[in-house]
Amino acid sequence: MARRASRGEREAAVKAPFTAAPCYNLLMRNDPDTPLTHARVGILGLGLMGGSLALALRGRVAHLLAVERQVVVRQTALRQGIVDEAVEALTAAAPPLDLLVLAAPVRVILDTLGRLPALRPDGCAVVDLGSTKRAVVAAMSALPPQFTAVGGHPMCGKETAGLASATAGLYRGQTFVLCRVPRPAPQPAAEALALALVEAIGARPLWLDAAEHDRLVAAVSHLPALAAAALMRGAADEAQWAVSASGFRDAARLAGSDPRMMLDILLTNRAAVLDALRAYRADLDELAAALERDDEAALAEWLAAAQVAHAAYRRFKSAEHPL
Repeated sequence: MARRASRGEREAAVKAPFTAAPCYNLLMRNDPDTPLTHARVGILGLGLMGGSLALALRGRVAHLLAVERQVVVRQTALRQGIVDEAVEALTAAAPPLDLLVLAAPVRVILDTLGRLPALRPDGCAVVDLGSTKRAVVAAMSALPPQFTAVGGHPMCGKETAGLASATAGLYRGQTFVLCRVPRPAPQPAAEALALALVEAIGARPLWLDAAEHDRLVAAVSHLPALAAAALMRGAADEAQWAVSASGFRDAARLAGSDPRMMLDILLTNRAAVLDALRAYRADLDELAAALERDDEAALAEWLAAAQVAHAAYRRFKSAEHPL
């Protein structure tokens, strides 16, 4: 297991200039058998997802660097021993990395990928945790050859954001989607490194095409957040809250999602989200039409179909279906 830096060493890391250490960059990119424990890993963004990843990777990599603009978050991460080192921004002068994980809103990920050749001229492996994949994978495919990349999206989270909400077990047992990046040459080392990362945090990998990923998550991830937001907007009266209970609480939970994150999702997965919204609206229109007709049989059929589908869904999720 990799040696953990002492508290004094961690606190000094933000004050003292970085001293170059052996870097496994070329080895990590070219040898798929190189273990993750040899890697210097950087995480851009220490919010819920990035902070949980850092907590899960503690002691499992050679060095853990946080790139986080908020000074209080950097100080907290160092004080609690979550990372070995923390810097405000990713620059050309920042410490060398073997693997950079982009744990930020999608448009921040896209902006960072566009600037990576200047920020990391020697290259590195890149994985992201973005909620949409087509635009990210396209940007990854445009990186110069000294970079290798795999798109990623862990299918987990909370309605609360920030490092304070992060937990080491957030990813455990959860599906972690991986998307191959079209490149002139195969990327076996990058894919092996991505799989090692997923294994290290206890998640379950699922390889998907980027476009297929965006279509699927629009219906089961993005649409539920929008439906919860619409529900909350329609029940914004405290008189309604007084009679609300667990049903409303559970249905409205995702309305607490970070608006910036959701805005990036909508703007980078526009077509798929629109398709999901149209299908959802059509289903609600069917319900409304049956209610207007006072059609008891149609209403019963509509509700029963949802119940049957929900029971099948519960069986699927509880059976640990091999993905």
